[in-house]
Amino acid sequence: MMISNQTHVSTALATHLLSDKHDFNVVFSPLSIQVALSVLSAGCKGETLDQLLAFLKADTMDDLNSLYSELVSSILADGSPGGGPILSSVNAVWVGENFSLKPCFKQVVDTVYRAACKQVDFHKAEEVADEVNSWAKEQTHDLIKEVITDKQVTDDTMLILTNAIYFKGTWRQQFETSLTEEGDFHLLNGNKVKVPFMTNYENQFVHEYDDFKVLGLPYSQGPDKRKFTMYFYLSDAKDGLPSLIKKIGSIPNFFDHHIPREKVRVGEFFIPKFKIEFGFEASDMLKKLGLKLPFEFGSRITEIVDSPNLYVSSVIHKSVVEVNEEGTEAAAVTVVTLGTGCPRRKIMIKDWVDFVADHPFLFVIREDVTGVVLFMGQVIHPS
Repeated sequence: MMISNQTHVSTALATHLLSDKHDFNVVFSPLSIQVALSVLSAGCKGETLDQLLAFLKADTMDDLNSLYSELVSSILADGSPGGGPILSSVNAVWVGENFSLKPCFKQVVDTVYRAACKQVDFHKAEEVADEVNSWAKEQTHDLIKEVITDKQVTDDTMLILTNAIYFKGTWRQQFETSLTEEGDFHLLNGNKVKVPFMTNYENQFVHEYDDFKVLGLPYSQGPDKRKFTMYFYLSDAKDGLPSLIKKIGSIPNFFDHHIPREKVRVGEFFIPKFKIEFGFEASDMLKKLGLKLPFEFGSRITEIVDSPNLYVSSVIHKSVVEVNEEGTEAAAVTVVTLGTGCPRRKIMIKDWVDFVADHPFLFVIREDVTGVVLFMGQVIHPS
């Protein structure tokens, strides 16, 4: 299985989510969702496993496990000791105190996903929610303090699978705070708001296409071969973000083919500072993308514990990103809850280029050697 398949899944998730949430600031980690679903896959058999593998673009469970091992060794290792980004991906499993994980599943989550396994009393919903939230807060360096409430832990809950991803990188060319100034940001409804814009006078990685531009801001790198960059996809039209998102979904390998490779002189150059957070229940989105069986009564989630009728009751995702003069800090947590019983309804470049991100835009944080997407989203209103 190729790491590049991860990008296809990321694009599918992004185009569906961003098309649905066109009036909202959005940030999410497609990688975190994929890792959590990979852990879930290790506990499935039959058509349920086949559907998960097809969704995750993997041929076999061994392929999926190998992909995560490769991600951990080549992408997700902490780069801060060598001057690169701080980076981590951590998994955990909470299981009801009356059940034990099956040996094969436990071996996979121990050796491949390196997940901490804890037994809890799901009848004490508040305690369980507090424990999961404390774990999320610790793994995301306090960026995400609450990802689940006690109302989302029910008497039917038997298992919780979690993944947390954290990233903190400094720009290779940092922005001087003395140059940051207030300016107008144009909203999709035609209104304007005042927000702080960063700028500098350096050449930038920018490429112009027919009706949009792409800016790449590289992060400081360590001695390894990884190259992390944040990309800004800016439509020429002030209200052009929705059509740009449609284009991304309709062109295969869009992100690989729309990357600025060379630095150019820039004229006007402004990027807004922003901090946004976004949380959502991902079950409906996953079902619409074809992943239905894990959520159904009688699904073949039979390899985690000795219990019939185990199904996915919710997939909760929360993410935060902050962009400022120094760099970027971002985190995401995915929580998959599993229960028993019946599923409930869910409450060409010219001499110089302007790049003025004064209207809604798309952003992507990715590792360029492999193309793995860590975070992506859209900024509709930076303040």
